[in-house]
Amino acid sequence: MYVLDTNVLIHDPNALLNFEEHDVIIPMTVLEELDGLKSGKQSVAADCRQAIRNIDRLLGDASPKDIEKGVPIVRATKAEPLGTLTILMSTEHTGSNSLPEHLNDNKIINTLAALQERHKSRDIILVSKDINMRLKARGFGVEAQDYHNDQLVDDIDLLPKGYIEFPNSFWDTIAKVETVQREGVTEHVLQREGELAKLNINEFVLDEQGFIGRAVNITDTQVIIRDLHQHDLMNEEVWGLVPRDIYQAMALNLLLDPDIHLVNLTGSAGSGKTILALAACIEMTVASKLYKRIIATRSTQGLDEDIGFLPGTEAEKMEPWLGAIVDNLEALHEDDENMTASVDYILSKVPLHFKSMNYIRGRSFQHSLIIIDESQNLTPHQIKTIITRAGNGSKVICLGNLAQIDTPYLSALSSGLTYMTERFKAFNHGGHIHLQGVPRSLLAEFAEANL
Repeated sequence: MYVLDTNVLIHDPNALLNFEEHDVIIPMTVLEELDGLKSGKQSVAADCRQAIRNIDRLLGDASPKDIEKGVPIVRATKAEPLGTLTILMSTEHTGSNSLPEHLNDNKIINTLAALQERHKSRDIILVSKDINMRLKARGFGVEAQDYHNDQLVDDIDLLPKGYIEFPNSFWDTIAKVETVQREGVTEHVLQREGELAKLNINEFVLDEQGFIGRAVNITDTQVIIRDLHQHDLMNEEVWGLVPRDIYQAMALNLLLDPDIHLVNLTGSAGSGKTILALAACIEMTVASKLYKRIIATRSTQGLDEDIGFLPGTEAEKMEPWLGAIVDNLEALHEDDENMTASVDYILSKVPLHFKSMNYIRGRSFQHSLIIIDESQNLTPHQIKTIITRAGNGSKVICLGNLAQIDTPYLSALSSGLTYMTERFKAFNHGGHIHLQGVPRSLLAEFAEANL
C-alpha cells in the first residue's frame, strides 16, 4: 500500500496513475490540504485542482463502501484496471505513543501507524517529497520513500553534457570514415561504436587538436558528424558578443540554428547562460527577423504568487524579478557612449515581454523566442506546461544551474530541468550544452571554486 502525501500530488498531479498494480491510499488530511490550496492563480493552485479532478475521475460514482475497499484504477477505456485507489479516514492510533495531532503531517503519520496495526502482513509505505516528513515517519516506525517516478537518472553526473571531449586527436580513435561535401558543408559518416555509441543527436565532438563537429544524424549503426571550423565558431559575433571559450561557441551554434527548437543551457553561476541567450535572441529578432518577439519568464519563490493589486503593468511588476535580463542588456552595451540610452533603445525596439508564470497557462506563442530563466526551480509538470505553450515557429531556451535550487521538495535529480534534459536528448530539433568555467570575473571564479 502506497500512501501519498500532499506534496507528491502537487509535484505531479498524475502521480496516482504511476503505482502500477499496487494499492494507492490518500488520507483525508491530504484532501483537506488540497482543498485549502486549490484557490488562487498561483501554479500550486492549478496543480491542486488537477489532482482533485484526477481523484474524482478515478473514483467516478463509487459508493462509500467501494471507496473503503478500494476502487480499481482505470487508466484508459480499453485497458484492464490495475491497482486500487482508497480514501483513508483519519483513524486513531492505538499504540502506546502517538504524535501530537496539531500538525497535519503528524495526523497522516498517526493514521499510517493505525493502518499498519490493522494490516500487519502488508507493506505500508508513505510517499513524500518532504525529507523531514520521511524522517519523522521512519522514526515512528513507518516506512517512507521519495517519489521517484520522474527521476530518470540516479546520479547528476550521468546527465548528458552536450559534447564528448577527446584527448589529443579525435581521428586517432576512428578506423573508417567517409567524407561528403555538399553546399559548402563537410560531413563525416562514421561507424557508431566506442565513444560515438554514447553520442546523442545535436551533440558535439571536440579534441585538443582543434577539431569540432556536431552529430546531425544518428542511426543504429552510423553517425553523421558535420565539420564545424573552430576559428569560425570562436569568431561568431552576435550583437557585439564574441564567445569566450569553445563551450560558449557551441551554445551559440545551437541558439542561432533555426532548425533547433529547444536549447537547454546549464552551468555554474556566471558561465554566460543568460547573456548568450539574450544576445542570440536580440540578433534573431532585430537583425535577422527570424522571430517576432522575445518572451522572458522565470520561476522564483514569490513569483508564483499573485503579482499584486498595486498600480503598474505586468511588465513593470515583473521587472524586479527579471533584473538579470536588464543586467545582461547593460553588459552587452557597456562600451557604448551612453549605455542607458542604448538599453532604453533596445527595450523600445525589441519586442521583449516579461511574463509571469501564472499568466502563461493556456497561451500559445507563435514565432516567439521563449527564455525560461532559473528553470532548475520548476517541477517536470511545470516545465511541460511552459514548453507546450510554444506554437508554430517558436523556440524555447531553458537556462539553469542545478546547484542553485531554491524550491522546497525539489532536488537536482527531481528538477524539471534534469527531467527535460534526459527526455529530450534524442529529440532531432533539441540541443543541450553544459557550460564550463566562470568567465563572469576572477572574483566569481574564485568564489565558485572555494566557497
